[in-house]
Amino acid sequence: MKKKFSEFTTDATFYYGDEEILQAYILSKPLTLFTFIWAEKNPVHVKVDQVDIILQSGQIIALTPLHHLQYIEGKALVYQFNREFYCIKDHDKEVGCVGILFYGNSEVPIITLNEHDSLKFKLLHDVFLEELETEDSIQAEMLRLLMARFIIKTTRLIKVQGAYNQVHDEKTEIIRMFTFLVEWHFKEEHSVSYYASQLNKSPKTISNYFSKYEKTPLQIIHDRIVLEAKRLLTYTDKSAKEIAFEVGFEDASHLSRLFKKQTGESPSSFKNRIKQLTVA
Repeated sequence: MKKKFSEFTTDATFYYGDEEILQAYILSKPLTLFTFIWAEKNPVHVKVDQVDIILQSGQIIALTPLHHLQYIEGKALVYQFNREFYCIKDHDKEVGCVGILFYGNSEVPIITLNEHDSLKFKLLHDVFLEELETEDSIQAEMLRLLMARFIIKTTRLIKVQGAYNQVHDEKTEIIRMFTFLVEWHFKEEHSVSYYASQLNKSPKTISNYFSKYEKTPLQIIHDRIVLEAKRLLTYTDKSAKEIAFEVGFEDASHLSRLFKKQTGESPSSFKNRIKQLTVA
């Protein structure tokens, strides 16, 4: 079983399903999406970055797009989403896209639910299912709010439990830290060399570390800039020129070229389309 929500205006994607989603990862491959795997009633066996992990009944694992996943066996509930779905909104740093569950730590978090917690998460899960069947103008907002609630609840639990399992090698840790630094400095720093220097590595070394992933270090930076531009164009009245300045471009044409290369349309065209869809 697999259900999908997509938002044309922002390229947001959200998936809900069971172990059928995980069947795509019979062979180890990068996730490319933020992923929660919940062993609700039975153990689930996976490999994360070639490390065997067996989730016991009532455990949830939180994974980032950078993790390599291999599904072995077990029945699970799965939530997946891209940056445009969750990261396009502002969140507290602990529950954001570089928060405790994701790039904000060097280990893969596994959250253990007791009977009381399990009941609460099951109720939240039922609301997810209801919203996936409710196609209206506020469906996207509701799904984002529900995922934010899910992430807040799991973050609170992991802070109390402190149950982290180390699975990262040095290269993966550098990639994680690179992404973390981009999240905090993308508005001021657009070059790979800046982030490489912060990590005491050469730009070439950083690029080599990213070679096994689908995106280059520069693409990570550009993706984050464009995502922020989309967010500001969608949720504020700022002009394209103001937004360009906010994300670190002195010349608005530089953002316009990057935005068009990434999305196929100019910032102004994107904003006009958003307005038209909102009115409709």
